[in-house]
Amino acid sequence: MGTWDIGPFDNDTAADFSYRVDEAPAEKKAEVLRTAFREVIETGDAYLDADLADEAIASAALLAAQCPGGDPVTTAYAPKDPLPPLPADLRPQAVAALDRILTEPSELLELWEESDGEEWKAIVRKLVAVLAGAGEGGPVS
Repeated sequence: MGTWDIGPFDNDTAADFSYRVDEAPAEKKAEVLRTAFREVIETGDAYLDADLADEAIASAALLAAQCPGGDPVTTAYAPKDPLPPLPADLRPQAVAALDRILTEPSELLELWEESDGEEWKAIVRKLVAVLAGAGEGGPVS
């Protein structure tokens, strides 16, 4: 089936990744996301495979859902089990991974640009904005 829409879980890779998140014990779920971000970041200037990018985008969507301004993840292709509160230190890693996905050489970026991927890019940029803005400010006293 491949990719059927532009959302973070609208592809086979992200749907399979959701299963991996569900299979992880509650205390290890954050590490599954951290690994997805790290694998993207560690590509550096090398060619970034679309599957790694899809997993990092899905991870970022799960993390952003717990942030102010983040959209809930409601698709049937997302993890079935609720995630525990995720550590805030994942947010800069997620932003770095998403920035890398939007930078050449990136297979997923190339694929979306072949089909006028502005809507897809807007979704990724919104995730960056939510994750970068999370935790700014603080409680009003």
